[in-house]
Amino acid sequence: MSTDTLTIRQMCDAYDVTPRTLRFYEAKELLFPIRDGQKRLFTKSDRARLKLILRGKRFGFSLEEIRQLLDLYHMGDQQQTQIARTYEIARARLAAMEAQRDELNANINDLQDQLKWGEKMIASVNQSRKAAE
Repeated sequence: MSTDTLTIRQMCDAYDVTPRTLRFYEAKELLFPIRDGQKRLFTKSDRARLKLILRGKRFGFSLEEIRQLLDLYHMGDQQQTQIARTYEIARARLAAMEAQRDELNANINDLQDQLKWGEKMIASVNQSRKAAE
């Protein structure tokens, strides 16, 4: 085996993914390992693509968005189109994440207020019981 390629097991160990994940990405035409009989050999290009796939997933990009961005690599314009499109998608994703964060913060504040109300109600009930005893 060449040091330029990794087996599926080596890829799993290096990138903390499962063989099923790698086969799935291959089926979705995101990765293109060399087939040697039943073995899959992953090139440096596959490793770079996997890093981008995993980063895109972490940021919430869809697999279709990731596939489209990876396909733009070979446009012949020094990745200008790929970078510009990635930037557009990333800006939209950031705005969505910030909106989710703001909504989550509002929900946390509301729940904290409800808990404070609950604490007061519990304290009031306990005081009423003690007074009645």
